[in-house]
Amino acid sequence: MRLEPIANPSTARRFGLPAMAIGATFVVAMALALVAGANPLAALGQIATGALGSKLAILETLNRATPLIFTGLAVAVAFRAKLWNIGAEAQLYAGAVVAVLLGTGALGSPFVLPLSALAAMLAGAMLLLGPVLLKTRLGVDEVVTTLLLNFIMLLFVSYLLEGPMKDPMGMGWPKSTPLLPEARLPRIVEGLRLHWGFALALIAAIVVWVIQTRTTLGFEIRAVGQNPEAARFAGMPVNAVLVKTALLSGGLAALAGWSEVAGLKGHLSSDLSPGFGYTGIIVAMLALLHPLGVVLTAIFIAGIFVGSDAMSRAAGVPTYIADMLMATALLCMVLAILLTRFRVVRG
Repeated sequence: MRLEPIANPSTARRFGLPAMAIGATFVVAMALALVAGANPLAALGQIATGALGSKLAILETLNRATPLIFTGLAVAVAFRAKLWNIGAEAQLYAGAVVAVLLGTGALGSPFVLPLSALAAMLAGAMLLLGPVLLKTRLGVDEVVTTLLLNFIMLLFVSYLLEGPMKDPMGMGWPKSTPLLPEARLPRIVEGLRLHWGFALALIAAIVVWVIQTRTTLGFEIRAVGQNPEAARFAGMPVNAVLVKTALLSGGLAALAGWSEVAGLKGHLSSDLSPGFGYTGIIVAMLALLHPLGVVLTAIFIAGIFVGSDAMSRAAGVPTYIADMLMATALLCMVLAILLTRFRVVRG
C-alpha cells in the first residue's frame, strides 16, 4: 500500500473528512465517559451545560479561550509556511515575563499597557528568531530547537520566581510582584474574569486573516508552505519569508502570556499556563490553519475544558477525559488532513 497525492480534492473530501474526525472524537468521548461509569449522553450534556449553561459559564469559556486563540494563531501562521513552531509555550512565558518586568514600575508611562504588549511581542519574536535562523542557515530541525526552548524557558521562569522577581510579600510562594493597576487590562464585564484580552485576540485573528489573504507576505507564506523550491524559483526570498513568519508567530504566542498576566492573574507564576502552547497546536489543526477558524475552535476547546470541570463535579468523572479528548481530536484531524491530500492505493 502507498499514498498517492490528490491534485484537486473535492469539496466533500476537504470538509467531510474533518467533520468525520470531529464526530469520531465525540464517539471516543462517549466511550471514555462510559468506561468511567457515567451515562455518555448525560456526560456530554453536563459538558455543554458547564460551558454554556449560564452567563458566568459563557464568560469563563471565553476567558479560557483567549490564550488559546493567541497560541492557535501563532501555530497556524507558522504551520502555513511549514515552519513547525512547537515552542509557543516558551514564547508565551517570554511575553508573561515582559509583562511583569514593565508592569511593576519599571516603565513609568501612562501608555504602559500598549508599550508592554509591543515589548512582549518583541520578546516572543526574538525567542523564535534563533530557531528559524538555525533552520535557514544550518539546516537544524526547528521541531527540536523550539521544543527544547519550552523546557529552558520554564526553568528560567522558575529561577526568576525564586530569585530576582520573587514577591517579598508572597509568603514564600514562587510568584512575582503584582502588576500595578495601570498595567492591568480592564474587565469587559465588571466583577467577572473576562477581560479585554479576548477582544484583542479577536482583532489579532482578523489581522492575521487580512495578512494571509490580502497581502504579499501572506501569498509568500502560502507559496513557501506549498512548495519552497518552486517559490525560490519564482524569485521569492524563502529564508526571509520564514524569518518574517517566525517573528509574527512568536509575537502572537507572546501575547497569550501577556494577556494572562495583564488581564487575568495580575502576577507571574510557574503554573501560569497549563499547556496553552501545546493546546494551540490542536486548535490550529482543528481549524485547518484558518485564522478565523482558530477563534471558533479555541472557544470549542475552551468549552470542553470548562464543561469538563463542571461534569467532574456533577458526575464524579475525572477531568483527564478532556485531555484524552484533545489528544484524540488531534490524532483524528491529522489523519483526516492526510487523507484529504492523499489517497491510499494498493500495490
